[in-house]
Amino acid sequence: MTERMKAAPTMRIENGRVRATEWAFAPGAETGWHRHGHDYVVVPLTDGDLLIEHPGGTTTTAHLTQGIPYANMIGVEHNVVNAGSEHLSFLEIEITS
Repeated sequence: MTERMKAAPTMRIENGRVRATEWAFAPGAETGWHRHGHDYVVVPLTDGDLLIEHPGGTTTTAHLTQGIPYANMIGVEHNVVNAGSEHLSFLEIEITS
């Protein structure tokens, strides 16, 4: 199995109440498997398609539209992959307290 390139996280805010991380993905890059420890909001900075890999081997796709946010709750576990042929980025804002 070929290992994927890793998405690049850049911490933008971390103040004890919120954490904002910008994620930048080359085509085919992934976050790696992770479980969210906080509720969070994602704000797409570009349009694009994500492949979401779930525990148990299932997958879904999510289309991101620049500036249109979505939210998820604590405990979500997945691997996120840029499924497109262009650079993709989003801002992940976690509610830490």
